[in-house]
Amino acid sequence: MTRAPEPRRLSMLAASEVAADFASGELSPVEVTDAALAAIEAFDPEVGAMVLVDAEGARAEAHASHLRWRRGDQRSAVDGVPVTIKDMFLTRGWPMLRGSTLTDAAGPWQADAPAVARLRESGAVVLGKNATPEFAWKGVTDSILHGSTGNPWGAGLTSGGSSGGAATAVGLGMGSWSIGSDGGGSVRIPAAFTGTVALKPTYGLVPTYPPSPYGTLSHAGPMTRSVTDAALLMDVLTGFDSRDWFATRRPSGSFLEGLGHLDDGLVGLRVAYSPTLSGTGHNDPQVQAAFDEAVEVLAGLGATVAQVDPAPEVLAVVREAFHVLWFTGAAKVLEPFGHDALERIDPLLAEHVRQHRDDSASTYLDAVQVRMDLGVAMGALHDDWDVLVTPTMPIPAFERGQDAPTGWPEQLWTSWTPYTYPFNLTGQPALSVPCGLTDDERPIGLQIVGPRHADALALRVGRAFEAATDSQRVLPLLLR
Repeated sequence: MTRAPEPRRLSMLAASEVAADFASGELSPVEVTDAALAAIEAFDPEVGAMVLVDAEGARAEAHASHLRWRRGDQRSAVDGVPVTIKDMFLTRGWPMLRGSTLTDAAGPWQADAPAVARLRESGAVVLGKNATPEFAWKGVTDSILHGSTGNPWGAGLTSGGSSGGAATAVGLGMGSWSIGSDGGGSVRIPAAFTGTVALKPTYGLVPTYPPSPYGTLSHAGPMTRSVTDAALLMDVLTGFDSRDWFATRRPSGSFLEGLGHLDDGLVGLRVAYSPTLSGTGHNDPQVQAAFDEAVEVLAGLGATVAQVDPAPEVLAVVREAFHVLWFTGAAKVLEPFGHDALERIDPLLAEHVRQHRDDSASTYLDAVQVRMDLGVAMGALHDDWDVLVTPTMPIPAFERGQDAPTGWPEQLWTSWTPYTYPFNLTGQPALSVPCGLTDDERPIGLQIVGPRHADALALRVGRAFEAATDSQRVLPLLLR
């Protein structure tokens, strides 16, 4: 059912709209920054998305941007657009606590991560930092240090994680967009739960520094309210940075221009769909219904669609391989904090680090082999199919402050996120876009996965789908 458009709300304007209004003089960065700060003041006490807010600094940056626009020497087309930063990224002058009581806030904090540096170069107004679970280790956002983060669609619901603070901030207008990290689904899980958009880019396309102890599982990517904004932010974030030894050169052209024309639809595109990613998950009936409808929308846009369940034998053993890589990485994170660190962290994290901290090199290399097998299998899939679509999550958001839904047979986050972490292993681009709501208005996400280096294609499919539906145009419950 098509809904009537909501009235124009300054804090909820898309970054692309804001930038156009700056260029025309209809709005100033000061007005938009004030609206974002007002949203933080209004909603953050209820949802806990922010762990640091620098209102004075943001207003000073917004005023400087306003003057640049008036002089005609703006730094970029998005100069003055307000942004928040997940507290897993170095941000000059602000502590990076990573959701942990182990981190010394004193610093010194003298450098920006590559993504933050690119945002500053663009003239972005940096509002503050977003909540994360301890060391971004799980798929919900709570920590001993900061408590839990709620959801724009209900403060009592989880935001997902680990970039849950960023997703909730974006969903409630606490800035036009954010950047998050994704080691096993950490931008896509909260995007699905909060009705927002997030892209895990091809590994290396958005440079990172310092190197993650989770190795090449951990990506950085945009978190926005529209696919157009995700493409626009990719144009800001991508580009070589010498501090990242794995960084790739930015592809020629613009991600924004790569979205193409909506009139083109998806004619000629080959879309494989896998409702349960080869049987690795089991979908809530309303998630399944929304996914089935999404596949019909893609077919209606001219794509050739067919069910394809890739590499079932490999996917059947991927979870344990991911655990080896993930928790040996987590053990490495904790090493600098002393022998008693396990007694001072999230108990569930400590439990799984204990299980894997003594894994042998042979065990680790076996996990790497599974990863390579999956990469080969997905490469073969994309010889025949342009993109693969799955639900982003098999379930909608559950109760805040819990590691798993009530009554779920297992607490570990990978038990309810089967469709996200496989694509951290392969390094492929994976985009989550809203594709519906449950009967009680909890968002549902569609995941669009492309071959490596086909980020622009995943974004093009997502934008075409977004334009053909109205899910992203419905205001979250907390804003009504």
